[in-house]
Amino acid sequence: MDETIHLVNVFTCNGQGGNLAPIVLDAHGLTDADMRDIARRYERESAFAMVHEDSKVDFQLRFFVPEHEMEMCGHATVGTAWLMHNLQTTSKSVLDISTKSGYVSTRCTERDGQTLVFVSQPQGKVTDVFEDFLIEEILAVLRIRRNQLAQWPIRNACTSRMKTVIPLKDVDTLNNLRPDFSKVKGLCERLGSTGLYPYAVVQSDKTPIKVEARQFPKASGYPEDAATGIAAAALSYALAASGQLHPGQHAMVYQGRAMGCLSEINVQLDQEGCWIGGACMLESRLN
Repeated sequence: MDETIHLVNVFTCNGQGGNLAPIVLDAHGLTDADMRDIARRYERESAFAMVHEDSKVDFQLRFFVPEHEMEMCGHATVGTAWLMHNLQTTSKSVLDISTKSGYVSTRCTERDGQTLVFVSQPQGKVTDVFEDFLIEEILAVLRIRRNQLAQWPIRNACTSRMKTVIPLKDVDTLNNLRPDFSKVKGLCERLGSTGLYPYAVVQSDKTPIKVEARQFPKASGYPEDAATGIAAAALSYALAASGQLHPGQHAMVYQGRAMGCLSEINVQLDQEGCWIGGACMLESRLN
């Protein structure tokens, strides 16, 4: 194990982009304040691995953003497992991990000369947002008109954390969004959500389905994420509820284009849950 802070770009697309995750592989000596300070320093979701008392799991992961601790972070989990394989601190292709949201597994595969890592997520839950006053508030915060929505319902969807997934008519509408960030937190509280996840379907007539999305978190200490695995997992169940995605199929979710940091998240839906994963790239190591 290693006390170094490793900066890993997770869910990269063609060797670029991704969401930067500061990762510490041996955090047993760090306090909660230390871990939160690291997240504040880099203004990113950060992951901290440590030994867990349950011998059935390989290790425990804790996650912090600048403002608070998180129960689960998909891209930081993928990045941690990828880093362990990259540094050869484990020879196991499957790792079992304890998080505050429950147990997850990661699996490592090789494809086209790349190491891809996937993390499991439980079966999702989806409810429609049908209240007119909430829909009008969503439109106002995103600064769009109702005719810029696609035909599917706005939905709250969740595997590990609730996200509000908002279907838009096209990618141009998505990437031209200029939300009122000062009102995102209050809106998310009224929705019972941890973030707004507007998306536009790019390709739906063949597998993989291709979707572009953006994530505006409720209260993480920054206005937008370049890649959000948990939100992509939630989106897969919204797509399933619309009949666009079925067990055994997968979707490619592209996020971060508007930030100049395009990411690629592979979501594989099965009968028991889903797997989210992709490629990673080590940016640097800092003591």
